[in-house]
Amino acid sequence: MSKLLFPKDQISIIKYFTAPVKIRPNDPDYDKPNRQQIYLRALRTISSIKIIEGTFLTHEVMMKKSDGSGYVQVTKTEEKGTDVNIASHLLHDAHKGCFEAAVVISNDSDLVEPIRIVTQELNLPVTVVSPFRKNSLQLKNTASSVKQIREGVLNVSQFAEDLEDSVGKFTKPAVW
Repeated sequence: MSKLLFPKDQISIIKYFTAPVKIRPNDPDYDKPNRQQIYLRALRTISSIKIIEGTFLTHEVMMKKSDGSGYVQVTKTEEKGTDVNIASHLLHDAHKGCFEAAVVISNDSDLVEPIRIVTQELNLPVTVVSPFRKNSLQLKNTASSVKQIREGVLNVSQFAEDLEDSVGKFTKPAVW
């Protein structure tokens, strides 16, 4: 996908930030962690990818019911560390001179300040690619440029059904 979005650029490294999925109580989709591990295995077949993991925290909280009639206890899952990891790597790599231009695929406005530092203080361009139809206005105003992931690019960027790595052959699940 990166090559299709930036065909004239040399892509030296792709950093993929995520957190290991945990099974939540009463979640009928018990296979999420396994599918994620298959996806990460598929990503590792791309030599330029480095996977950086954060964590998921799960805890019980009381939340107001949507009809306003009271409160209910729910299991809340939050991904922790991903935006901090993206920001830290972006700033660290910029200071080390690891890139001439960076691309951040996110719509998280928490990344405005690190992107501002890289673009305005270090004078390096940062393109923000949004995985959504609308870019965060704050990111749009801070980044050197913005791009959308077009559906056609996304469609031709999918992994093949059958994959192989140093461990052996494996198959893409019906859904990730």
